[in-house]
Amino acid sequence: MGNLKAYFLIPVVGAAVLLTSCETSEQKRAAVAPPMRAQAPTIQQVEKQSAPTAPTPKIEEKIVPKVDPVEVLIGRVRREYQEGQANYNAGHLEAAKENFDRAFNILLQGPPEVKSDERLEQEFDRLVESVHNLELIALKEGDGFTEQPSEPAPIDEANEVTFPIDPNIRAKAEEELKTTQSDLPLTLNDSVASYISYFSNRGRRSLEHGYIRSGRYRDMILRILKEEGVPQDLIYLAQAESGFHPIALSRAGARGMWQFMASRGVGYGLKRNWWIDDRQDPEKATRAAARHLKDLYAQFGDWYLAMAAYNSGPGNVQKAVQRTGYADFWELYRRGVLPGETRNYVPIILAITIMSKNPAQYGLDRVRWDKPLQYETVEVDYPVDLRLVAECVDASLSTLQELNPSLIRLTTPKDQKFALHVPVGTTEIYQSAIAAIPVDKRVSWHYHKLNPGDTLAGVAKKYRTTVQAIVEANNLEGEEVGQRAKLIIPVSSSRRGTEIAYSKRATRYTVRRGDTVTSIADDFGVPAEQVRKWNRIKGNSVKAGRSLVIHRPVAGGSRVPVSEAQEDNSEREVAPCTKWARKGTGRNAKRVCVARAEVRKVSNPKTESGKRAGGSRRESATVRHKVKKGETLSSIASAYNTTVAALQRDNHVAASRLKIGAVLVIKGGQAQ
Repeated sequence: MGNLKAYFLIPVVGAAVLLTSCETSEQKRAAVAPPMRAQAPTIQQVEKQSAPTAPTPKIEEKIVPKVDPVEVLIGRVRREYQEGQANYNAGHLEAAKENFDRAFNILLQGPPEVKSDERLEQEFDRLVESVHNLELIALKEGDGFTEQPSEPAPIDEANEVTFPIDPNIRAKAEEELKTTQSDLPLTLNDSVASYISYFSNRGRRSLEHGYIRSGRYRDMILRILKEEGVPQDLIYLAQAESGFHPIALSRAGARGMWQFMASRGVGYGLKRNWWIDDRQDPEKATRAAARHLKDLYAQFGDWYLAMAAYNSGPGNVQKAVQRTGYADFWELYRRGVLPGETRNYVPIILAITIMSKNPAQYGLDRVRWDKPLQYETVEVDYPVDLRLVAECVDASLSTLQELNPSLIRLTTPKDQKFALHVPVGTTEIYQSAIAAIPVDKRVSWHYHKLNPGDTLAGVAKKYRTTVQAIVEANNLEGEEVGQRAKLIIPVSSSRRGTEIAYSKRATRYTVRRGDTVTSIADDFGVPAEQVRKWNRIKGNSVKAGRSLVIHRPVAGGSRVPVSEAQEDNSEREVAPCTKWARKGTGRNAKRVCVARAEVRKVSNPKTESGKRAGGSRRESATVRHKVKKGETLSSIASAYNTTVAALQRDNHVAASRLKIGAVLVIKGGQAQ
């Protein structure tokens, strides 16, 4: 966390420099104007002032420099961000999120007369980058902070290469071009031939990847291009730009399948805020791109110049035309008056167009397009977590993210309607399932698909909730799940920031070597920020041997089950419970803790008879586990009947640094 603090000193200093450099013309004029001289009052004025009944003379008003509303707005944004940063560093993540939300709202809902100012666009990008760099994914998974990862735009790599021309490839291309039909003018020269050679060799993988993905969106794109009255072969502009990745992001900050810069996208109706970015919506972005290209063609009267202007902006191309007197792309190319990337841009698109329209010539006939992306639309006016949506319709999270690429976080907007895309045939299934979840719980609760052998205790442990809470949410009789396929899981609000009550009786925990605030919080089922608050801790590190105060969460109005010994002894020092058992029958039945962290070394904690194998404890052998995608220290600990603290102690790894493919040593644990 210390590094984060140091990192954020840079934008703060930068902010000060920016604010001092953003003078308006009025301010500059005011600065150079001579100061007004103060004049002594006359005798008559003094006499009038001393008279009790005389009116007070009017003081001449000073000229006050006009305030720049953009600077004022940016100042408010930065103050809100800095408060959020302070809350974040203190572990108050919900408060930080509110600060960041307000900062974005201030920026996006400014007065109409300042919204088009370029400084606001720069401030928005700076704010997005700063919040992302706070690494909220590791500390606050699933609360609306987690931003969808981006794909690098392939146009960046292609722009950097100069590839030698293969004479054989050029000769074949010239021959093929004679019979190639296109609604765009196709030219083959050294520059285009160089990129055909590149995509036939080093860039082959990029070409094939985009060619395959084109099947997902081809029908939709061709339909919109036709509706907007522009050449349908402009589809290859999207292949060159993004490889048909809706979440592609260029180094310059252009985003989406059609690589719109933020300011240009807004001009064509592509909205963006904390929750969504329409530049990543394939259909909306395609419509905007078609209209933008149509406008550029109307301005320049040439599709090559229109494409060049799409890349570098119409102003740059217009200046090049005026400077040379030539409204011809290749003449501007030859004279070197266009930006380097723009000079390469049109040849790249032409190379991809020629190759894609002659698949057999370039071996693309062996490559199969992806199937068209199909979905149904559900209008929602409430925030809902995509993971819950996936659980409702029995689909994967990646499927839901692919169907909703404009949703840049895992939660739909809370203050606007959203067209949620779900798999074909699942609209009614979703609406029926979501109706059972309270509206205010749709960003925190889950559905759990029951598997053979699942128990309520095991499910409750997995989601860090209680058996009683699950029973109440599902109207179960006792702890029998019957023939149910799914259970509603009322996840403790400790994970998602809603209100939660804690036991007044404190538990004392002695920190072991390798423990962190996060691992201790996971073991006790409480949020890390609460552990910090109770013990006045900053950051995630805590010294071994320190005694911490932990208040267990109270769910559903009753205390989380603990052993009878704990119930009778306030502030007793204990380790986290790792195994629960049912004691007694009927109404007198109780859940009691039978195993704690220091007595977890057993070889087979469960047998069919419910007793320990051989009637005695045996020490388990060391197990090695390779981390898979989607796994966390908590899920791995649960699978091996151990704790997060033990995993971190034995492997010297923090939850935020767990990597796919890493091998963890698990001592004294047993796979379930």
